[in-house]
Amino acid sequence: MTPEQQRRARDLFESVLEHEPADVLHWLEENAPDDSVVRAEVRSLLDHHSRAGSFLLQPVAEAAPHLLEDDHALEPGMVLGPYTVVREIGRGGMGRVYLASDGRLGRMVALKALAPQLTREPSHRERLRREARAAAVLTHPGICTVYALEELDGELYIATEFVEGHTLRDEIASGTRPALETLVLTARDLASALASAHEKGITHRDLKPENVMRTRDGRIKVLDFGLARVEAGPGGIAATLTAAPGSIAGTPAYMSPEQIEGRATGPAADVFAFGVLMYEWISGRHPFHAGSPLATVARIVDSAPEPLGRHVQVPVWVADVIHRCLRKPVDERFGSASELLPYFDRPAVVEPPPLKSTWWRTHQIVAMVLYTIATAQAWYIKEWLREPTALWAFVVMGIVAAVGGIVRGHLVFTDIMNRARLRSELARTQRVRLFTDVLIAALLTIDALLLASQAPLTTVLTIALATGIMLAAVLMEPATTEALFGE
Repeated sequence: MTPEQQRRARDLFESVLEHEPADVLHWLEENAPDDSVVRAEVRSLLDHHSRAGSFLLQPVAEAAPHLLEDDHALEPGMVLGPYTVVREIGRGGMGRVYLASDGRLGRMVALKALAPQLTREPSHRERLRREARAAAVLTHPGICTVYALEELDGELYIATEFVEGHTLRDEIASGTRPALETLVLTARDLASALASAHEKGITHRDLKPENVMRTRDGRIKVLDFGLARVEAGPGGIAATLTAAPGSIAGTPAYMSPEQIEGRATGPAADVFAFGVLMYEWISGRHPFHAGSPLATVARIVDSAPEPLGRHVQVPVWVADVIHRCLRKPVDERFGSASELLPYFDRPAVVEPPPLKSTWWRTHQIVAMVLYTIATAQAWYIKEWLREPTALWAFVVMGIVAAVGGIVRGHLVFTDIMNRARLRSELARTQRVRLFTDVLIAALLTIDALLLASQAPLTTVLTIALATGIMLAAVLMEPATTEALFGE
């Protein structure tokens, strides 16, 4: 398949997921009648993802609410061995988490419990034991400390450090994008925590914003090694649980392509998840965002993310590091967080590269000069012809040129005084600028045609001016704008 066919197949696949036509084959015949290769690729994608299962669309707690029925919840004040339950502080696919006091050492802990229905399964009990064993060997300030694995009243619980703060998901939802200093420090702390795990042969496999906490003093803590993969080797511990061949584990939107496809995973899978998490946290947008969860998974496997710089202003080196993390082939990413960490091991305050404003500002000034020349030419033609059409063309052009000049002057002023808002102002005024240039070019062309029989040379020069204004808007301005942001 050609790149164009791949893009077309992906778009059609996402449209099928979004619109859910009753007869998919007939729908494909209508929307891609000229390309049997594209139709076959879409059918293959649909077949693959129908087998992937509806678990991609819903977390366990929603898809199977009976697993977390209220009659299994622990009530405040309930005593379990040395622990006294204070309140429930969270829940998810594996069960509930409670704030509890440990009477032996006089400290508050987070007590994690699987739903009773899940703990009856030996494989799930073993998974909980594995989380405790994996996390217990990790002694890093950026990883939540595991205190104990307890069996209380016939159920398994993990007692961990109680982390007060909020998750990176909360920060993403707030709509506030991180300052550069915060960005670098957070990326460094997160990479350092993952590097500590990778050096001990442990891959998290479920890194996502919900599993990264920021404490009240601003430090980063990685939670929940319940899906961790433990490798035997120097500094590591032997794996004790083997997944069924072809099975996958984790959160689909943050899985690496090899996880989604059920292939073997290692530290590079965490590197990919790190890239997804950081891209989303920095920009507020998932790098593979699509209309549905299945379409998002398809993009993770098949599509490259948009450049981070299109959504937010960041240093080029930050964008380059994150995009290397998001590469599909495992050998093109960083091999582990230990390789990634040195890229953020630099002063936290890094000035972004200066915007390349010279050519962009020159373009804005030239555009305003052309507006003035165009309006003067319309006046000249009006005086020559003394016709109503020429009069109204001049009046409308004068108004439009004034609007266009004011808008472009505003953008130049924003570039000088408040560069942080320039990208959003360019997006906000894009249609106004394009409409202005198209209308001025159209009015000039009409004026020129009115004058054609009397002054052919003036007609040609006027049409050339109109063409120049149009081409400057369609061809030159996108290029100078991309150069402005170093893209």
